[in-house]
Amino acid sequence: MSGIGPAGPAASVANGARVWNYWIGGRDNYTADQRVGEQVAGMLPVIREVARADRAFLGRAVRLLADGHGVRQFLDIGTGLPTVENTHEIAQGVAPESRIVYVDNDPMVLMYARTLLTSSPEGVTDYVDADVHDPDTIVRRAAGTLDLTRPVAVMMLGILNFVLDTDTARAVVRRIMAAVPSGSFLVLTHPTVDAEAGGQGNIEAVRFWNDHATPPVTARTHAEIAGFLDGLELLEPGLVPCSKWRAGTDSPAPVPQFGAVAVKP
Repeated sequence: MSGIGPAGPAASVANGARVWNYWIGGRDNYTADQRVGEQVAGMLPVIREVARADRAFLGRAVRLLADGHGVRQFLDIGTGLPTVENTHEIAQGVAPESRIVYVDNDPMVLMYARTLLTSSPEGVTDYVDADVHDPDTIVRRAAGTLDLTRPVAVMMLGILNFVLDTDTARAVVRRIMAAVPSGSFLVLTHPTVDAEAGGQGNIEAVRFWNDHATPPVTARTHAEIAGFLDGLELLEPGLVPCSKWRAGTDSPAPVPQFGAVAVKP
């Protein structure tokens, strides 16, 4: 069952945003997305837990930055299909004047975002059509809504895995973080292949995904992901499975997806 209307030609190939929507229990997906989602789940049985843990991590991180650090500007790169507890809802729930820019290059994501991701009257929610591989465009267009002389929380949840070359991914992070001032934050999640986090299943799952879905993805080691945070100061507890990041005493089991929040000194 789908909540996105009749399927067009693009629906015959699984799409990252729609498959993720399927994993978190959404309705905005097609049969091809469900089929690939189930195949990946067979190879990586925790994938639904990964999706839910990533979403819960976003909520904890945004609340911490909005409430505990006074951040009022968020640049959310790789928006994905709207669901509950989106970045602007959390941030504006703490501070209604918060300003949020969502970035994606998927036409369906942008269509849904403009329809569903509406701002509080006191704040601003805007949308930028740009690719993560083009950080200059992201920065330029975000500057139309955000004041880049004031701290910004840059949200990069599950997006750098779509930048297959690690050096290129590092350059993307450096360019975007160079455009925001001291006191800004990077909020990051990324799938891992590390055995300690249960990431062995990601190797086969990524291979299958790249043969049957778009866009292609990669998973990385803890050390490679940590490299995206070079020059920044990690908040406790550092780079850990996102399910365990400040999750309290009842935190779920580790998932093969690392998460971290770091501040630009």
